[in-house]
Amino acid sequence: MSAPAPALDARSRRRGLNGLLVYTFFMVSGFAMLMPLVAVHYVNDLGFAAAAVGLALAVRQLTQQGLALVGGVLSDRYGARRMICLGVLLRALGFASLAYAGDLPALLVAMLLSALGGALFEAPYQASIAALTTAQTRPRYYALSNWVSGVATTVGPLIGVALLRFDFRVVCLVAAACFALNFAIALALLPRVEMPERAAPSRGLGLVGRDTHFLGLVALMMLYWFVAVQINISFPLLAQRLSGDVAGVGAMFAVSAGLTVALQYVLVRRLERRWTPAQVLVAGVVLMSLATAAIGWVSGFPAFLVCVAVFSIGALMTRPTQQTLIAGLADPRALGTYLGVSSLSLAVGGGIGNVAGGWLVDVAAARQWPWLPWSVFGAVGLLSAFGLSALLRGRTPRAQTVTG
Repeated sequence: MSAPAPALDARSRRRGLNGLLVYTFFMVSGFAMLMPLVAVHYVNDLGFAAAAVGLALAVRQLTQQGLALVGGVLSDRYGARRMICLGVLLRALGFASLAYAGDLPALLVAMLLSALGGALFEAPYQASIAALTTAQTRPRYYALSNWVSGVATTVGPLIGVALLRFDFRVVCLVAAACFALNFAIALALLPRVEMPERAAPSRGLGLVGRDTHFLGLVALMMLYWFVAVQINISFPLLAQRLSGDVAGVGAMFAVSAGLTVALQYVLVRRLERRWTPAQVLVAGVVLMSLATAAIGWVSGFPAFLVCVAVFSIGALMTRPTQQTLIAGLADPRALGTYLGVSSLSLAVGGGIGNVAGGWLVDVAAARQWPWLPWSVFGAVGLLSAFGLSALLRGRTPRAQTVTG
């Protein structure tokens, strides 16, 4: 076993965290300008069934988050920056290939390439944040990082919709360029982040396997992600139907991201002074669930946007707090492995949510039951909130140690 590298000093931590903010902006912008338009393009422009597109989105979700454990294990073994660089190049290749995917097999291949890239960079990215922050600085950094994500989520869909006026291929290639740029950003700004010990992968997996509270959190977050991913499948389809134009999708994301930009940092910081992160998380999931259920009973685009706004407020409460809780419960000896395992919640819950979302939209349209999908989403979300409230009562975070 090699000797551990010296601990990173405050300057290196600060430079790395600032670099991660820049990286986050381009990562989210590239994803947000393309992924919400996939369902719209393939369903409305190419005539695919919503369930088929949901399947392709689920393949990406399941592959990326399902294999994120591999990226996490490799991150613990070989270093986070190396895996991030490899992952963003694969994601760029996947998005570029999506520009030329005109049938379902080609769409699935493009989604698989994109997913493999995400699987390699997601856990190392999260592990880098967890390692470079402390228990005291982590909530504030996650709030700031999610504010940056909110800005990127505002800009991304608007750029995507604008580029769609030219061609869907242009959207794909510009999104791919964002991830190619992140390769250079990672090399220039991110420090080498390594665990204190380069342990065998089996040791990290053993630590996670014995951590029943952490595994319980992962299981309950599957229900949360089942609801949360509807923003990329069911929401855009309904937004275009109610507004009568693809611009309605951009308006929906502008409302969502605008609220995130305006409220993310301020609201989360204020709530954390009064509530624990677990309480903020549960309250956010409840808001998201109720707003989603209410969509089934609205008939106009303005009322739909009100539901989107409430959903978005719940989402901006849950994003930084669930990241803080997951990072805080992770064992510092295997951060990458822990955060890779946590991605299984998005893999399973998000994957099922994408398939079920597309299928339920098709069923609701065929049977004239507009309330059906939204009632299901709301019920699943409330079940998640109840379970999280019981599981997280009284839990405290661990401390992390990082070397560079």
